[in-house]
Amino acid sequence: MAPQTKRYLNEIVAAQIVGLSPRTLQRMRHEGWGIPYCRMGLRRIVYDADEIEKWATGRTFRHRAAELAKQVAA
Repeated sequence: MAPQTKRYLNEIVAAQIVGLSPRTLQRMRHEGWGIPYCRMGLRRIVYDADEIEKWATGRTFRHRAAELAKQVAA
């Protein structure tokens, strides 16, 4: 079995996957929240595909009450 390799996505592709604009991802990074990212150089930002999935899963709710309950607990 081949070893699992990490899949890194650029900002544009990551934004398309989650349905946000690249500028929104930039703002989220600047404000210190959002999808975890990796800096591969001075200007190169990439996102781990697994981290995108974890981030989205952590924001998935069956109903509004469950979302509100998580906000109160935090």
